[in-house]
Amino acid sequence: MSSRVRVRSASAPTRMTMAVVAVAISSGFAATPVLAQVRSNAQAEQSQALAGSASARTMPPTGRYASETGENFIFDRSGSRPLFRFERREETWVLRPTPAPRGDIIYRNDEGTRVLRVSPEGGMTLYTVRAPNGTPASRVGPATTLALPVLGPERLFQLMAVRSGLITSALGRTVEINLFGNESEALCVEALIISTDAVLRMARSATMRDRLTRLQSITIVEGGRMSATFNRGELRVVVNPAQGISGRPSSSRIIRAFEPTQ
Repeated sequence: MSSRVRVRSASAPTRMTMAVVAVAISSGFAATPVLAQVRSNAQAEQSQALAGSASARTMPPTGRYASETGENFIFDRSGSRPLFRFERREETWVLRPTPAPRGDIIYRNDEGTRVLRVSPEGGMTLYTVRAPNGTPASRVGPATTLALPVLGPERLFQLMAVRSGLITSALGRTVEINLFGNESEALCVEALIISTDAVLRMARSATMRDRLTRLQSITIVEGGRMSATFNRGELRVVVNPAQGISGRPSSSRIIRAFEPTQ
């Protein structure tokens, strides 16, 4: 599947023009050192196995969760990496488990920010801007898995139109949006949603809005390593389809791309 989408927003949200939408389908010298190395490798493998088993024991079941501060979210452990998404938000985080004292496991996003902490007994703590020191959370019901969005040409066109209008309204000027995907259109679309959400968050922030002054275009492409960079007016987001949903940067990493260089 090869797809290319390019959307140019107009100067006002009620007068948007869509430039191009095209979707095409393509086609042993010394005994002691050796024994020591074998022993070291075995110990390392055992440590990794223990860490993995500890993470598995403390990984919550897939479901819908609610915190005491009223923030609801979905936790999905159906895949190789646990996924997390707040309700009424577009972005899905791929979490990384790390060991903590007392046998707890802390789940972090790709920026290393704490999201969840789970005890061996199953107790869960959610960390947010509203509750930076953590708030208890518990499972309140089942939830569907957090899969990548699958769109046809018509829905893709509609999505691009909506995103174009949101950026135009927020910034009051034209920002060109480009998406090029040959291997995983779904991952590129996910990255586009996250990228535009990041820009909208910055536009609403009194401390970050000025960083968008030079933004002229948002481009999503595929590559061997995910990244987010801002250079010469272009926000360029690279996704790695080989890594699945883990192969695209989070909104936090995209926002960091706009930070002034030292």
